Amino acid sequence: MKELSLHILDIAQNSIAAGCTLLELSLTEREGLLTLVIADDGRGMSPDFLAAVTDPFTTTRTTRKIGLGLPLLRLAAEQTGGGLSIGSTVGVGTTVTACFRTDHIDCPPLGDMAGTVAALVQGAPGIETVYTHSTGRGAFTFDTREIRAVLGPDVSLAEPEVFQWMREYIGEQEETV
Repeated sequence: MKELSLHILDIAQNSIAAGCTLLELSLTEREGLLTLVIADDGRGMSPDFLAAVTDPFTTTRTTRKIGLGLPLLRLAAEQTGGGLSIGSTVGVGTTVTACFRTDHIDCPPLGDMAGTVAALVQGAPGIETVYTHSTGRGAFTFDTREIRAVLGPDVSLAEPEVFQWMREYIGEQEETV
């Protein structure tokens, strides 16, 4: 994948498939490092599955026998001198953390985080999604619970107008950090 936002979209889809009700996405940019964290409260993984999860031939998918999301994210991080760690507990959830050295020539660009977050929310409007992006210049947080409180119970986060607003709002906030 050419952009980190696509890796995030892929891994977040795993969280959704794992039945999460809360999805937390965090980007922290400090001193030449970009740390991304994707955390969920889904069903989690057994210790045996967790030990093998970065093997491309380990997957829960039934449509094919190869899972490339985590192996490709690990490769992308390691190519920059960073790394990948995964913590998971059955019945509690999973946290994927990837670190990238942003000054490395192989560091992929961040990509369209506004579009990625808005697409995740629109595609799974019943899941609470929290996106935080912080840099040395500032930070912002987008939280669907706050959006729901403003819109009320009669407006779905899957509505095209809501998607467009989320994408524009997140994009504007991204420019400030």
